[in-house]
Amino acid sequence: MKLHTIGRVAKATICSLAIGLGVTACSRDFTLAYVYTTTTKASPGLINAYGVDYQTGALLQLADSPIPSGGRNPVGLVPTPNGKFLYVINRDDSNVVEFAVGTDGKLYAQNTYNVQGSFPTALAIDPTGNYLYVTSLYQPGYTTANPGPGLITIFPIKSDNSLGTPVANGSLSYFPIGNNPVAIIQSPVTSNVAATRYLYVIDQEASPNATVLGFAVPVSSAGIPTGTITPNAATSITTVAGVTVATGTKVGVTPSAIVEDPTGKWVYVADKSLNEVFGFVVQGTGGLLTPMVSSPFTTGLLPVGITIDPRGLYLYTANYNANTVSAFVINTATGSLSGSSGSASTSVGTGPTCITIEPARGIYLFTSNALDNTVTGEQLDPHNGGLKQVQNTPFAASGLPSCAVSVANGSHPTQALDN
Repeated sequence: MKLHTIGRVAKATICSLAIGLGVTACSRDFTLAYVYTTTTKASPGLINAYGVDYQTGALLQLADSPIPSGGRNPVGLVPTPNGKFLYVINRDDSNVVEFAVGTDGKLYAQNTYNVQGSFPTALAIDPTGNYLYVTSLYQPGYTTANPGPGLITIFPIKSDNSLGTPVANGSLSYFPIGNNPVAIIQSPVTSNVAATRYLYVIDQEASPNATVLGFAVPVSSAGIPTGTITPNAATSITTVAGVTVATGTKVGVTPSAIVEDPTGKWVYVADKSLNEVFGFVVQGTGGLLTPMVSSPFTTGLLPVGITIDPRGLYLYTANYNANTVSAFVINTATGSLSGSSGSASTSVGTGPTCITIEPARGIYLFTSNALDNTVTGEQLDPHNGGLKQVQNTPFAASGLPSCAVSVANGSHPTQALDN
């Protein structure tokens, strides 16, 4: 694999010269990336927006931040692959809100869309930027008083990044899944762009067991998904007495977060009851998940967030009850995890929920901390994955931060991994 970036040194040199001549047009280049954090205490919810300093990783809240999320209880957000748009799910209003990312990093609300069913829980975007996948807690007809199975709404993303009518599934406008879906990912684009990709969903089934549901995502010869999904050989979606029953790959007791490495070879699932990460090898045919020989791997208490750095070398979990981030080195031959020699466990804020690494330099990591209303910033050592605090951390946020994502500033390249 080969990591490459584009043009940063040349831009920095030009901007340094411009500043020396009293010209300030290039000053924006010192904002490396932007971090966005949803918070749930206010009604409607809020989004805090920050600029990331290139040299230190420190955050500076943008003017006009925070802004309304467009609904109550925002619980997740995802950027488009080019970083120019952002989608936010508001659980209590069962909607998705589209935001444009300005050249200054500010967010501008565009459109609001209703999901199918109720209470969206997680979302993922197709790596080509053509479809948005949203899991919801309940299918139509079910409520908190009458709970039942969940679903996936698949929205086509138009050329202007607005969302189209949900993809049809026979007579339905959604794809049924099992009970309590909490996380969703789609596999990355590899060097074989025409290869079938895969979608994985965590169902926190109480009985018979929690599972990872796997779906094939057919693509065209140009690598564009067709919009449909089909359960793989390890996943069964059936109807018994009018109720959806889903089974898949067994995983832990209470799986809470899922991530796939940039090469599409390995999937990792955090379990907040067992305080472990389960590692799986993605089989080349069908996307089946086979447990790694050395799996599971121990984390801190109650891991609820998980991410991998853009180079695919290090994995991190946000441990809610331990107020820490666990750092692991990924064995690039087997996918197995080992604790980072730099800092296997690092203290962050109170109640970390989500964890994100900016994609420009790929060295600044941030956690949203629900119980002390902050965002913690850490710098990762590219040699061993260890973490150390960035300047002036933690950074204030609105009440009850629920999640965080980051995008590169348009003037900085993103880290790219050749598979």
